[in-house]
Amino acid sequence: MGKYDYIIIGAGSAGAPLAARLSEDPAKEVLLIEAGDDYPDSDKFREDLLNASFMAGAVPGHPNNWAYTGNLTPELPYSVPRGKILGGSSALNGCYFIRGTKEDFDRWEKAGNTEWSYEKVLPYYIKAENDLNFGDTDIHSSNGPVPVYREMKNPYGMTKAFYQACKELGFTYEEDKNAGGEPGYGPVPLNAVDGIRINTGLAYINPNRDRENLTVSGKTFVRRVIFREKKAIGVEVERNGGTEIIHGDQIVLSAGAFNTPHLLMLSGIGPSEELDAVGIDVVHNLPGVGKKFSDHPDIQMGYKPNKVPGPDEQRDNLQSALNFTSTGSEHPGDLEIMLMSLPLGASMLGGSKFKGIADIVKRPGQTLKSVKGISKKRFLQQAMHQGDMMVVIGLQYSKGRGNITITSKDPHKYPRIDYHYLENEYDLSRMREAMRTAVKILTSDAYKQYFKKLTEIDEATLNDDDKLNKWLLTHLASAIHASGSAKMGPSNDPEAVVDQYGRVHGMEGLWVADTSIFPMVPSRGPAATAIMVGERIADFIKEFSKDKEEVNQ
Repeated sequence: MGKYDYIIIGAGSAGAPLAARLSEDPAKEVLLIEAGDDYPDSDKFREDLLNASFMAGAVPGHPNNWAYTGNLTPELPYSVPRGKILGGSSALNGCYFIRGTKEDFDRWEKAGNTEWSYEKVLPYYIKAENDLNFGDTDIHSSNGPVPVYREMKNPYGMTKAFYQACKELGFTYEEDKNAGGEPGYGPVPLNAVDGIRINTGLAYINPNRDRENLTVSGKTFVRRVIFREKKAIGVEVERNGGTEIIHGDQIVLSAGAFNTPHLLMLSGIGPSEELDAVGIDVVHNLPGVGKKFSDHPDIQMGYKPNKVPGPDEQRDNLQSALNFTSTGSEHPGDLEIMLMSLPLGASMLGGSKFKGIADIVKRPGQTLKSVKGISKKRFLQQAMHQGDMMVVIGLQYSKGRGNITITSKDPHKYPRIDYHYLENEYDLSRMREAMRTAVKILTSDAYKQYFKKLTEIDEATLNDDDKLNKWLLTHLASAIHASGSAKMGPSNDPEAVVDQYGRVHGMEGLWVADTSIFPMVPSRGPAATAIMVGERIADFIKEFSKDKEEVNQ
């Protein structure tokens, strides 16, 4: 076809909802581009990515993982999984489906984004969900495309013990973590049904394949956006062994918090000095592209169990969480402790053929090649402890900010990603508090039937701030929740990349709709919020198109 009304780059957490909603108008031709595999038949989707117990797609070397490399600290390189498949990272993640809090959106609104108040985004959260626990209420719906389920009536024994331990420590029960109440312990809402991960491709795109105006182009790599002066007119892509230009009236980047700023820079939009340095012609100088992104540092703390949960208990690896506020914090619920029901190795590798240390010995070259560029020491540490059970401890509001820097004009060369985790005492002190709280839970009377001993940290380290700081900086992980790398804000904000409607400042016909536009990462995992953004910006684009048509009449 000659030209599309809308070209959406990325069929992930935001891009799939966006394409589904924009294609509701049969008069609009919509093209959804995905660099990875497309699965029009949901029954033939990769089995290892459907299983909600595993995150096999997050392992380096998986064919549907972009596998970026980032530096959590200058001394700690880390593998950064991102989905390269229909559904994007929603096909790889842990199925955690908790909304952002009112306080999160108060901060977004305060930053000049009045269209993103909690009251204005709540209807879009509701629109997206089919809540299998609460059904239709003032804050929930049973009519949306994404099923949301919590194990509430019959929590498993390990989950019950975790709840009782949290109660012993004085925390309160939070029945519905999507209700906007006070943070506490309780079941985690999951976009999983009967152990099957329902990604956005399955929820939004495949049910609408019969729309003649919706085209999905899988295995299509976008090299850059094409402009006529300051107007986006198409995209240059690689597909079917060749390079071509596809024309469109409105171009939307939904490629994620790393790919979207990288594509902007490859297209000549970003910090001019950095673009000049790699030989890219500057179309528009936007210093905020790739700068000051936020994320959730975390720690995966392993322990030897007295007993391992049975297969039924492990169907959903992530079942329960404690959200609580650190001592003296102005940010409610800025700490999170999540109980995992599977050992570390099974959680990450259950859907693959990797068998830990034994596998490295059998094929060291192949295994270590797949983790090229990351910390071999940390990788081997984790492999040694792949049989451990674990709790994941997250800092949900961090002062640290990361940067993404373009390294080459070659679109296949990944950018440099620097997280700058735990570079200040405020972040370190709250991570120490979260660690020590997690240990209290594990060693409580309520949980002792499941806990035997910690495996990577001793009591002396836990009780000494300096020793614990050093341990944290060598055992850090990331929740992979990067946000704000092309943040929204008013035009007088020198760091803003898009306005509050998702339109790139200084450009025409170019939008962004994914986690990169968040002013800062929400204090809960961003999966549900990314979908909400796709839903919300779809309406903005529809309104813009309607206004444009009325002007032209």
